[in-house]
Amino acid sequence: MNNRVLGGLCAIAAFGFDQGTKALALNTPALEHGVEVLPFLNLVRVLNDGVSFGMLGGVVPWWGLVALAAVVVAWLLIWLWKAPDGLTGAALGLIIGGALGNILDRLRYQAVPDFLDFHYGSYHWPSFNLADVAIFCGAALLFWDSFRTSKVRPENREQDNRKGDVTGG
Repeated sequence: MNNRVLGGLCAIAAFGFDQGTKALALNTPALEHGVEVLPFLNLVRVLNDGVSFGMLGGVVPWWGLVALAAVVVAWLLIWLWKAPDGLTGAALGLIIGGALGNILDRLRYQAVPDFLDFHYGSYHWPSFNLADVAIFCGAALLFWDSFRTSKVRPENREQDNRKGDVTGG
């Protein structure tokens, strides 16, 4: 499968799952006060007007965050167009889909709905959503991909074969 197509499909899936779960969270009245799902997981509706962990909330206007995210998505789309392999394409697609989900939310609500609240006792991780999960997973895949050896990367296979011919190996 073409790397761009794979990236596009991952972006569509990330965007769709994100928007679907946010719609459920926004339209479930019980989440206003939180619902315990597991001893370490609550579902609770929160509108985040900042970025990761609520940083910059109230400091940068929502439209500034939309503009910044749009520039990042444009850069990621250029990278996706040149993606050397399927793993990179899928990773970029996840990040793009998650980012587009959060951009749409900022345009509609001037904030991003979060609803996943993981905790240990009274210590809570900042709430997040599936767009954040997609962005994190895409970034983790890119990070992991950076450790692959040059011999594994498809774009270097031909170059490695030529080196073997030059050295007589």
